[in-house]
Amino acid sequence: MSESVVEISLLESAAYVVKRGKLTKLTAKEHGEDVIVWKNGEVLDVDRSQRTRVEGQEVI
Repeated sequence: MSESVVEISLLESAAYVVKRGKLTKLTAKEHGEDVIVWKNGEVLDVDRSQRTRVEGQEVI
């Protein structure tokens, strides 16, 4: 397999997944959680949840 080099910015908050030589950027969000699901040593899925703080809103 040939080697690839990719540059990423260290000035932004993000997480990166490399799968089969391809880079996927997980962007930051206001509040929440990302769970990486592994299968047979590879990333299978990313489960993203969003958290909303209750501050007296009528509807969320």
